[in-house]
Amino acid sequence: MVHLDDRGATAAKGPGSSRRPHWAWLVVVAAFFALVGAAGFRAAPSVLIDPLHAEFGWSRGTISAAVSINMLLYGLFSPFAAALMERLGMRRVVATALLLVATGSGLTVFMSASWQLMLCWGVLVGVGTGSMALAFVATVTSRWFVRHRGLVSGVLTAAGAAGQLVFLPLVAVLATDHGWRTASLAVSGAALVVVPIVLLLLRDHPRDVGTTAYGAEQGHEEAVPPPAAGSARRALLVLADAARSRTFWLLAGGFAICGASTNGLIGTHFVPAAHDHGMPHTTAASLLALVGVFDIAGTVASGWLTDRVDPRWLLGVYYTLRGASLILLPQLFAPTTEPPMWAFIVFYGLDWVATVPPTVALCRQWWGMTGPIVFGWVFAAHQVGAALAAFGAGLARDQLGSYNLAWYVAGGLCALATVMSLRIRSRRVCPPRA
Repeated sequence: MVHLDDRGATAAKGPGSSRRPHWAWLVVVAAFFALVGAAGFRAAPSVLIDPLHAEFGWSRGTISAAVSINMLLYGLFSPFAAALMERLGMRRVVATALLLVATGSGLTVFMSASWQLMLCWGVLVGVGTGSMALAFVATVTSRWFVRHRGLVSGVLTAAGAAGQLVFLPLVAVLATDHGWRTASLAVSGAALVVVPIVLLLLRDHPRDVGTTAYGAEQGHEEAVPPPAAGSARRALLVLADAARSRTFWLLAGGFAICGASTNGLIGTHFVPAAHDHGMPHTTAASLLALVGVFDIAGTVASGWLTDRVDPRWLLGVYYTLRGASLILLPQLFAPTTEPPMWAFIVFYGLDWVATVPPTVALCRQWWGMTGPIVFGWVFAAHQVGAALAAFGAGLARDQLGSYNLAWYVAGGLCALATVMSLRIRSRRVCPPRA
């Protein structure tokens, strides 16, 4: 006989029985691998810009436009995916999304025109990865955890960094030694490998396996009635409700700057910017992957802190330090990696997506059970900022011959994000939402 103990762990009751892990942790494992798989193709653009430019003659602005479409759809589809998960379930949505990523990545090997790059790299992969964006993290933590929500948010957010860590050096080596097509096929295959893991371990609700959320009290049942409206309509209704609050716009504005200063700028243009200063692509890609190593530690630590510290203050500190480091970055580029650059990589890694756990926590504080969908819209703003920065920085490089202006503008915007975060009002109790 199986029962729940008071700590939310599933235990086997009977002579000689041993305690089994709560199913919530199996869901975390499946979600982690799904997010790692989705991160693979998002890691590719920064090391494929120069190979694509060399083979097809497309400008960096054109290639960056495809990256921007990817980032924009990645964010804009996120709230609809969160609502779709309420109707169809996480397992179906995530498995389908991985197949879409694999298809989009694999089809790039046949492209011969820039519109095909935008279709495969931008639209297909953008929608696929958007279905496994950080709104997926918010959905998992809201449904499956009462205790350790902040910590689990940090661990799952770090999955994206782990994907970058795993794929970025591999993509760089494959693109350098065997061509960018081999790199794209490797990413496609990695996404396919994750599909069976998702189908085996991911479950939509604790009740599907006869348990309750981890840390829930005995007899607790989750309040997740099926939505009355369609997924798209529900996502829009939640947006209309949240948009009446100043808090939503402060969170969305700050997170747009977060996206601009991470995925849009550093994630897309760090490697070509370093190459402009004589650094080999593989070395620069390894440095960006190292950002992923420290991002794992920084994001998990941020999740732990979010359970204990006011998330508004955490966001203020993160944005302040990030802005200062970006303003210093142009002076750190060199053909080789000197100690100041190592210091930047370590710090930026710790700060990379440390903003996510406190942002998820604020959405949950203010909007309760609809918090994951609200966070999906906040994350959409993140990707709008990333898309604008990716395209703008590429255009600046084409017109000015340097990325310096992009670094300075991003540093100034981070100061604005600090102010916006500190102006959010605290809220302890969430009214029920439809």
